Amino acid sequence: MKALPLNAALISIDVQQAFNDPSWGRRNNPDAEEKIAALLAAWRATGRPIFHIQHRSASPTGSFRPGTPGYLHKPEGQPLAGEPVIFKSVNSSFIGTDLEARLRAAGIEVLVIMGLTTDHCVSTTTRMAGNFGFETYFVADATATFERTGPDGRHFTAEEMHDTALASLHGEFATVVWSAQVLEMLAALEPAPQPGLAA
Repeated sequence: MKALPLNAALISIDVQQAFNDPSWGRRNNPDAEEKIAALLAAWRATGRPIFHIQHRSASPTGSFRPGTPGYLHKPEGQPLAGEPVIFKSVNSSFIGTDLEARLRAAGIEVLVIMGLTTDHCVSTTTRMAGNFGFETYFVADATATFERTGPDGRHFTAEEMHDTALASLHGEFATVVWSAQVLEMLAALEPAPQPGLAA
């Protein structure tokens, strides 16, 4: 079991009330928010950095407009005072934001990513994180998505959308893990630094 470095960052993406709207259709993983809350609590207990991503609709009729209930964080993903919140208006948390600059400035090389939804903003952010060279972990049970209809009219369940997103990411852009594994990685001790050889 690998230990997470003391500055490994938890990225919590779009855990917002707009996703409670039934118009999204059927969803998978109803326990995702519970897992998100558990990971946030564990991260806070170790003092590791947390970054919250909050989506702002560019459209005046979007579900994530500031000032509307949908824009607000769900209780399980609510940032605490002092935890940075980064605002985005597209799928990737890196585009149009200073997220990468903040991570580089802090010397952060390991990211653990969770949130909503699996195959849209969480996947897009994870792909870019992998391309940027971060060691990236995608928490399968702390994400969720919705059913979709393809361009040919075929229906894909939320479970199918979720599982194929995980299969596409794993081993290419990130390592897919489950929250229990992450909690074990948090509890594991980092190896002690090796003393330098005498000149």
